[in-house]
Amino acid sequence: YRFFGEPVVEACVENGASCIDISGEPQFLEGMYLKYNTKAAEKGVYVIGSCGFDSIPADMGVLYTRDKLKGTLTGVESFLKVKSGPEGTCVHDGTWKSAVYGLADQDNLRKLRKSIGYAPVPVIGAKLKKRGFVFYNKEFKEYSIPFMGSDVSVVKRSQRYLHTELKETPVQYSAYANVGGLGSVIKLMFAGLLFLLMVKFNFGRKLLTKYPEFFSAGVFTKKGPTQKQMDGTSFTMTFFGEGYSEGQDPQNGKPNVKICTEVKGPEPGYVATPIAMVQAAVSLLEDAACLPKQGGVYSPGAAFSKTKLIDRLNKRGVEFSVISKPEI
Repeated sequence: YRFFGEPVVEACVENGASCIDISGEPQFLEGMYLKYNTKAAEKGVYVIGSCGFDSIPADMGVLYTRDKLKGTLTGVESFLKVKSGPEGTCVHDGTWKSAVYGLADQDNLRKLRKSIGYAPVPVIGAKLKKRGFVFYNKEFKEYSIPFMGSDVSVVKRSQRYLHTELKETPVQYSAYANVGGLGSVIKLMFAGLLFLLMVKFNFGRKLLTKYPEFFSAGVFTKKGPTQKQMDGTSFTMTFFGEGYSEGQDPQNGKPNVKICTEVKGPEPGYVATPIAMVQAAVSLLEDAACLPKQGGVYSPGAAFSKTKLIDRLNKRGVEFSVISKPEI
């Protein structure tokens, strides 16, 4: 999307067509907001990015958790686990390239956000605690690390919109991925450090994009996954929410209710993503009365918070459920 996405958005806006994509690149998503939000509003069209895995499960999962809590949800942590079958798992190198160019261009993303001039999202309730780069997760009995995708930035955009436009209580959000035992952590840390070092240099980026299979230990390839690999892969995203019971002021005292929810589905990149994208498009067409009043460039949660998108996803294999009901 960084290199090829904008002409599509521009053509859609100019010609009065709504547009949905599956980008996971914050710089592209927020760049399109800066350039086309006003024009899209004038044309009455909706440009909705990140409508695939992993941002639809994350963004809609936070809203689902909020709606299932009797009270005020103020903080959510999500934990992603991807399970693979005997054939292992594999991803096309397009995702790898997005990560290479995205991490190499962090400075420009900061400048872009400065240009947009985002209003700060207020922290309501107890501040969500920050976790370390690697930590042992007692709930899952394995190690977790911060999730490196675009979810946190996408959810934040949704929460900012829902707070400023609809006066809803903003929810703090942190995203993590479960990586397994200590051996997996050591391998991942070594690979991660090498990756971060190489993306800083042009020569390093060329090597990373030319030999994705070698540098990702076979996870990213130019061919993508086989049918057997896709059939044996699934994902679970678990949400731990905290908040305040009905009648309790979130500005006073500690959170006194907790809830656990889950979004699970088939292989993320090639099965769950098309399901999410198509159902987002169907919601855009069929739930028009429930969309934001005016067109513009939106994140999924901002666009679809009042639609039947979660019901549609539930019927098609991307399932949202409550694991443990709110407990005071």
